[in-house]
Amino acid sequence: MKSPPKLILLYKHGLTPTPLPRLWLLLFFSLFTFTFTFLYTLLHHSPPSPPPSTTTLHLLPPSMSAALLHYATSSSTTDRMTAAELSLTTTLLRNCSPPCNLLVFGLSHETLLWWALNHPGRTVFLDENEYLISKFERNYTGFEGYDVQFTTKVSQSEEMIRYAREHRRDECRPVQNLLFSECQLAINDLPNHLYEIDWDVILIDGPRGYSPETPGRMAAIFSAAVMGRTKRRGQRKRKETSTHVLVHEFGREVERLYSEEFLCRENLVEVRDQLAHFVVAPPPTAAEEDGKFQFCTGQDNHHIRNLRENYSSVLELYEE
Repeated sequence: MKSPPKLILLYKHGLTPTPLPRLWLLLFFSLFTFTFTFLYTLLHHSPPSPPPSTTTLHLLPPSMSAALLHYATSSSTTDRMTAAELSLTTTLLRNCSPPCNLLVFGLSHETLLWWALNHPGRTVFLDENEYLISKFERNYTGFEGYDVQFTTKVSQSEEMIRYAREHRRDECRPVQNLLFSECQLAINDLPNHLYEIDWDVILIDGPRGYSPETPGRMAAIFSAAVMGRTKRRGQRKRKETSTHVLVHEFGREVERLYSEEFLCRENLVEVRDQLAHFVVAPPPTAAEEDGKFQFCTGQDNHHIRNLRENYSSVLELYEE
């Protein structure tokens, strides 16, 4: 009986067959290593963020951007405040506890500067020129301004001061709500909500008052004096109860006469060139209740003396 045929396999010398399980193990290990490396790189090495577009990058508030552009393109203007006057106003705004409420009478070369320096506080501008107010509102988003009809002229200054003295205990008293005032020097036609604001700084740089038949600053100075003395107590914690009032062109007759009458010499902190700085505070409660409180007492004020020293030191520090 013949034996069945046999299959004979020949191998080349020096080569050995690779078992199939080892091949699959090698492929699996390689795939695992690649997957792990890819996921780690994806999660821990994200590509750099693209540069922000001009629509999302806001390094400066709009008010400051507008101010920088304005002064860069109008550096040759001569109708402006002096360096000393600018320094005084800037110092006040820097030291005003935020949020600072700034009221400005008059539009001027420095209008955008005051708006920018008081960011993020509230700044309101008042001017007799309705066209200029609307122009600023159109050109600068967020600008807040209102036109005011000043009914008293420079030529009436002496007449109006006699009138105010005669009615100091009734319609022209130093503590009252200007919205309902019947005093001829009171500005009572502003939007109602402005009378509810406690103003921290009031700058009087308008109306122009250049000639006898133009509106003078009598009403602005009287109204600022009343606003400072009617400031509500305890309504805004962390805030001082006093109001800083700045009167520009203090050397002119009307500005000096009315400042001394209603803002008072004892409240004068300093004068820088043509800019006078007063600090006005509400009266003592007892004096207000018995109706004996006057605009000016003629008495030296210890608080004002300290302010004179403090602001003089601060101004020197900023100017160095």
